[in-house]
Amino acid sequence: MWLTSQRVFYAGLLGATRTRSLGGHAVYVSPRGLPNRVSIDGGPWQSGELLVVPPHVPHRVESPEPQVLNVVVEAESVRPGGLPLLLQQSGVVHDDAMVRRVRVAHAQLLAACEGEAQPPADFDQLFFGEALAPRCVDPRIAQVIARICANPAEALAAEACAESVGLSFSRFLHLFRDQVGVPFRVFRAWKRARSLLRYVHQGTSLTDIALEAGYPDSTHFSHSIRQVYGLTPSDIVAGSRRLAVMDAHGPAAA
Repeated sequence: MWLTSQRVFYAGLLGATRTRSLGGHAVYVSPRGLPNRVSIDGGPWQSGELLVVPPHVPHRVESPEPQVLNVVVEAESVRPGGLPLLLQQSGVVHDDAMVRRVRVAHAQLLAACEGEAQPPADFDQLFFGEALAPRCVDPRIAQVIARICANPAEALAAEACAESVGLSFSRFLHLFRDQVGVPFRVFRAWKRARSLLRYVHQGTSLTDIALEAGYPDSTHFSHSIRQVYGLTPSDIVAGSRRLAVMDAHGPAAA
């Protein structure tokens, strides 16, 4: 897994997922050509080597192979009007070049984790062949986004955020949704659930992970994670035991 503040690449077990709802543009690629299946927002199943799901859209993914390749681009980090055609679509997409790039990127990252190559430096160039245009966000909302991303576990209320940037509560909620595309609570919940990815290979207990991620109790933790990933926290941690994680500091073997 290559984990940055605005991008994720995951190559690992898919598991028997239920409905999931990721907070970024999700791209699924089959590792070896056997088609995956996706059902988007309760719709009919579609099959293909390359699947795309927009941010915060409920969907189910199934794979004939144990492993799946998954790229996630945070929605607030890219300009909607500047997205490549691939990310403007939904469901099965026919793009052989993208499929090749993802599989080649996977091979390069494996080599980096095994010490046979240098880790790649540019996520977008590696996976999309170009830099994705950043979203222009009101500086006041950008300040709140940065605070949430820096510490997803913080018990941060919308009222406090509004006050910190000099906006009324109602104006803040309206402006946040207009600028980011989803309500404040949905965004904050996604970032907290996303932070689970930092802990999956550390060997700590689920109780410790829940507390470090900012969840008040294990029930809330389990419910929130299942809503986002379609899997229980224990399934995610168990399936990540052999996962190697790359972040801004380079590769680290699990």
